[in-house]
Amino acid sequence: MWKYTIEVTGMMCGMCEAHINETVRKNFPVKKIRSSHKKGQIEIITDQELDETHFAKVLQEIGYDMGCVVKQPYQKKGLFSSF
Repeated sequence: MWKYTIEVTGMMCGMCEAHINETVRKNFPVKKIRSSHKKGQIEIITDQELDETHFAKVLQEIGYDMGCVVKQPYQKKGLFSSF
């Protein structure tokens, strides 16, 4: 699994976050997505690597610009992971 943290410019409110989340879910096989207009970023958990060029194009089509992308391996945390 992979965790992506993607900078996005153009988000102004919660409706922008919802619009981005819905569009990403329709276009990419994501497990979880969380957008924050305050942080200006999207966090995505996915089984497959994302095509960053296609991702940027999808965001541009709905009026947002993609910035820096940080990709890292992700392991699901278990119930007792703090021990």
